[in-house]
Amino acid sequence: MSNEEEDDCKCEPGLPPWMGTFADLMSLLMCFFVLLLSFSEMDAMKFKRLAGSMAQAFGVQNKLNVTDIPKGTSIIAQEFSPGRPEPTPLNEIWQKTQDITEMSMEQYCVEEYDIEQGDEGYDAGVKLRVKQALQDLLSQTEADAYQLAGALNEQIVAGQVEIETRGRLIIIRIREKGSFISGSAEMSPSYKDVMREVRSVLALKKGKIEVQGHTDDIPIKTSRFRSNWELSSSRAVSVAHELMLGGDISERRFEVAGFSNTVPLAPNDSAENRARNRRVEILVKQGLEDELAEEDLKLLKDDKEGEDILRELDIAPEYLFDLEPEEIF
Repeated sequence: MSNEEEDDCKCEPGLPPWMGTFADLMSLLMCFFVLLLSFSEMDAMKFKRLAGSMAQAFGVQNKLNVTDIPKGTSIIAQEFSPGRPEPTPLNEIWQKTQDITEMSMEQYCVEEYDIEQGDEGYDAGVKLRVKQALQDLLSQTEADAYQLAGALNEQIVAGQVEIETRGRLIIIRIREKGSFISGSAEMSPSYKDVMREVRSVLALKKGKIEVQGHTDDIPIKTSRFRSNWELSSSRAVSVAHELMLGGDISERRFEVAGFSNTVPLAPNDSAENRARNRRVEILVKQGLEDELAEEDLKLLKDDKEGEDILRELDIAPEYLFDLEPEEIF
């Protein structure tokens, strides 16, 4: 090559001009595909079902006659106005699984998904809200007990009546002193006035009412009562009848039980302790079922989360719920 030809071939330094345009085009294409990906919806459940279908039913599909070509929908036309979704033919025709197989595969995938997801537990805010709601209900129970104590102040001072609260449970304990004649289930006239005061307060309060009769361990056998079981039950029935007078309290709220000497407050080893054990107790079970939502009750009954809340408030579950013995944790 001559020197003149070398002088005519003057190449500019750097990349050729077309490379800039090409790079811009590639960048725009990449942005376009990123936008397409962002418009799509990733459904974990559908993905799991698809994976489960492949794992559970691979090789059991059957061919069906196809009367029309399967069609898809343009995502650009679907997501952006004024575009209209137009069906676009697909090149492949897929087999369809039988309905019964689809149901089994779907169930399999849902169970697998649940197992892999695991239990996320309860949100801390939810637990705090339920705990606060429970504290408010316990405070309301305390207020109801104070109202009863105010109505029965004279009998409480005289040692004839005791009032106690345990969780959402109010216990009105009627001592035998002056309430029943020894060996009898007939209530003394003075105690009927006490029952009238109790009835007027309980008529305004919610909750089930259980009347329990208790005796000491000294056996009884008379023409009227064959054992302490009959005596304790009869005394409980007498108190329940007094509370039902006038129809202010529905009979459906009542439960009556006699426990004989099986639930003593103190050992039956002295006359004083035996007198303390001879009693009738009125249990007002205010409960939680009518006060809290179903999800909140489920949290409180949870073996871990609910137990933690009740432990913090120092409450046993039997004082909140009507639990069977095997349900008490």
